[in-house]
Amino acid sequence: MTTNKNTPTHKDVLTKRAPMSSLRNTSMLAGVFYLLTFVSISTVALYGSIHLPGYITGSASDTPVIIGGILEIIVALAGIGTAVVLYPVLRKQNESASLGLVAARVLESGTIFVGVAFLLSIVTLHQTKAGANALATSSALIALYDRIFLLGQSFMPAICDLLLGFMLYKSRLVPKGLALIGMVGAVPLIAGYIAMMFGIIERNSPLAGLSAVLVALFEFSLGIYLVVKGFKPSAITADI
Repeated sequence: MTTNKNTPTHKDVLTKRAPMSSLRNTSMLAGVFYLLTFVSISTVALYGSIHLPGYITGSASDTPVIIGGILEIIVALAGIGTAVVLYPVLRKQNESASLGLVAARVLESGTIFVGVAFLLSIVTLHQTKAGANALATSSALIALYDRIFLLGQSFMPAICDLLLGFMLYKSRLVPKGLALIGMVGAVPLIAGYIAMMFGIIERNSPLAGLSAVLVALFEFSLGIYLVVKGFKPSAITADI
């Protein structure tokens, strides 16, 4: 039997399918990591008791705080995962910006780890029954956590999404509207961070929450899109 030279062979089919399969796995893994970054939403409630003045001298359970710390560690690792998994694809669009995204995510996650260490230090003081002598130390650790939270989970996500939104917009890997949400959403989040730094608005105020809505919408929608749809056909994925 003669094979037409224009007819794809089994080898050609496998060669063409392999990159698409690899890209699909990359998009799905990145999407899962982005969705995992939302597991710490409940920490607002879990950390309620540790912010009370009487926590260090009282008999409140440490379990909610420990669970919250574990959830934040998951978020930190997932955050690094999003940038690392996307790097081989995004570097085709802009290597400097993709490296910047990895660095920004690592820095963001580093602040989360430090924040968790502050809270778990208070838990240790509570477990060892340090009592009233540790009130000042406990208050200082809470203040440090609140301050580094603003840096790591308000300012840095805005920088990350600004870089990611720009690269996704230029590469057309996702719908342009979705990429625009990432870039535009970074602006109110940065403005909210600055306002909180100067004491214009409170960290737990409605305005602070509103400043983060677009960034949260972008990251959650991106996670869903990458898991369900994957990357759109793009010039930068042709040789991957």
